[in-house]
Amino acid sequence: MSALTTTPDGFLLDGAPLRIISGALHYFRVHPDHWPDRLRKARLMGLNTVETYIPWNLHQPEPGTLVLDGLLDLPRFLRLAATEGLHVLLRPGPYICAEWDGGGLPHWLTADPGIRPRSSDPRFTDAVDRYLDLLLPPLLPHMAASGGPVIAVQVENEYGAYGDDTAYLKHLEAALRTRGVEELLFTCDQADPEHLAKGSLPGVLATGTFGSRIDRSLARLREHQPQGPLMCSEFWIGWFDHWGGPHHGRDAADAAADLDRLLSAGASVNIYMFHGGTNFGFTNGANHHHTYAPTVTSYDYDAPLTEHGDPGPKYHAFREVIARHAPVPDEPVPAPARKLPPTTVELTHRRPLLTWAAAKSVPAPADPLSADALGRRAGYVLYRTTLPTEGPGLLHFTGGVGDRAQLFVDGAPVGVLERERQEETLPVLVPRAGAELHVLVENMGRVNYGPRIGTPKGLLGPVTFDGTPLHGWDCHPLPLDVPPPLPFAPDPTPRSAEPAFHHGTFEVGTPADTFLALPGWIKGQAWINGFHLGRYWNRGPQRTLYVPAPVLRPGTNDLVLLELHGTTATRAHLTDAPDLGPAAH
Repeated sequence: MSALTTTPDGFLLDGAPLRIISGALHYFRVHPDHWPDRLRKARLMGLNTVETYIPWNLHQPEPGTLVLDGLLDLPRFLRLAATEGLHVLLRPGPYICAEWDGGGLPHWLTADPGIRPRSSDPRFTDAVDRYLDLLLPPLLPHMAASGGPVIAVQVENEYGAYGDDTAYLKHLEAALRTRGVEELLFTCDQADPEHLAKGSLPGVLATGTFGSRIDRSLARLREHQPQGPLMCSEFWIGWFDHWGGPHHGRDAADAAADLDRLLSAGASVNIYMFHGGTNFGFTNGANHHHTYAPTVTSYDYDAPLTEHGDPGPKYHAFREVIARHAPVPDEPVPAPARKLPPTTVELTHRRPLLTWAAAKSVPAPADPLSADALGRRAGYVLYRTTLPTEGPGLLHFTGGVGDRAQLFVDGAPVGVLERERQEETLPVLVPRAGAELHVLVENMGRVNYGPRIGTPKGLLGPVTFDGTPLHGWDCHPLPLDVPPPLPFAPDPTPRSAEPAFHHGTFEVGTPADTFLALPGWIKGQAWINGFHLGRYWNRGPQRTLYVPAPVLRPGTNDLVLLELHGTTATRAHLTDAPDLGPAAH
């Protein structure tokens, strides 16, 4: 049995002093075949601990279920960490933020407008309890009390920035304890007196989140908590990106100097992120402060270990800093992984989306149903109805769209509406009475921070044409977690401007990491061998999608794109270097 305890100024593990030097590594953002490699590289940088969140929404896609396989095989990840000799800080939420879809809260829960998330509302806490009843038993063997690597568990996440419901935090503390968690519990909040006061619990270690102003932040933490270890539980060394914004970076020397200040002050640290990874599939979150801003597919975070697992400038700089304060393995720094030779993929076949999707519908006799009412966490919904009159008119979408809608009249594109621009109306010219109106609505990622978590997706209210309500909708949910089994046909030319799936094959000798570049393509989704790489968009800043080597296979490989707009492109390219946009420090 291992036990992490505290002294007036530090930690003890089994009675021996321990400085926690940790890095964030989210198992659910890394291909499982790469977990051993990433954990080894964490140890070689000098880390003795790794930290990870647990995304409730993926582990429990429906009430009463629990998924613990593949990308979500957390017990395996914990076993691998232990094999590498690393301790683990576990952050089960239930809210995690993490720039993750919905902040990790399941859509089936937040879709109920009557529930107050992150509060002592019994409808919320009952759902949390039922989830923990399933989640914790398979994790308990990996806790320190059972000889496992997990030495500490977090209660909620930066709660002081959200609310002040102490009864809720106490409920979570008791929920962990009564289900067998004996390990040290901690909270984390921004190093702000108000946040620390609202987000802390008596008897639970308070830690801070900050990336600079080290002395001031530690002083504020010490003012709030006169005794106990000083710990920065999120030392921000980079940042995340939004579509249409800059690619964020932080100078390695600047970040290393602040890490040195932290360690010189005797503090423990969790570097956020050590290795960011990727928002594969439909997992990215979004911010919504003044406007809606979805996060890109890459979660590189300008971390020491790049999105594709190669040591970057911060890896070397941080290793040198850590070596001044703690033992660093006397082993070489890992070399960059081999990359696939540049390869061109011809996309020779296609299948239009509108005609394929029309076969699967849920009728809505009056107003259209939201994606949430249709039970969809992510993906698309295609809506269809008819327009009553011909001629020019104004389509109005009450409440706007969630989050981006493409409109088609008799199959011809007539415009785009975006939540990001707060657009609700579109002028159209209807060629005939009874013309078909299709509205393809894309969920760009659920808000992960603040009071807008749970904001619905799809069409959000009644739709009118020149004031006349449009009824009789067919609603077609398109989850598209995997590419549908489609009868592709040879690609005709010239190409139509309607959304379509495109298919091509390419040959691989020995699989290796690569990056999918799509010059000439506009916006959509990409799958290789059925693995959902995520969203692409020529809006940038991200210009390539990371393709992990385990996704590929020797011989023939399949690439499927869902391109949402017209394009004259017929090729994609696999390159040997990523392009996330020029870094703005």
